[in-house]
Amino acid sequence: MRLYHRYLKSHARRLRRDMTDAEQRLWFHLRRKQLDGVQFYRQKPLGRYIVDFYGPAADLVIELDGSQHFTADGLARHRHRDAFLAGLGLRILRFDDRQALLETSAVLEAIRER
Repeated sequence: MRLYHRYLKSHARRLRRDMTDAEQRLWFHLRRKQLDGVQFYRQKPLGRYIVDFYGPAADLVIELDGSQHFTADGLARHRHRDAFLAGLGLRILRFDDRQALLETSAVLEAIRER
């Protein structure tokens, strides 16, 4: 089990309750081990971060990014976050919300390949 900061637990619950349309669409295909039998968790605290989706058996983190993530500040935060997660031995896949909504099968295939 990966450690996380306890204060993130209530925030993660709120994020699960208020998922974006893109997160809901991808979760529909990831939940209940539908993708090659791999268990995924949504809005999972890892260390000091909450990741969108986490597949522990595959050491895989999947992030869906809205437009606010593509600012200079947002991209800098991603670099720090990705470095931290990579330090835990995790691989990170990033997709933008539009891809998850309009190109769902391509996103699922990219995840499957990992």
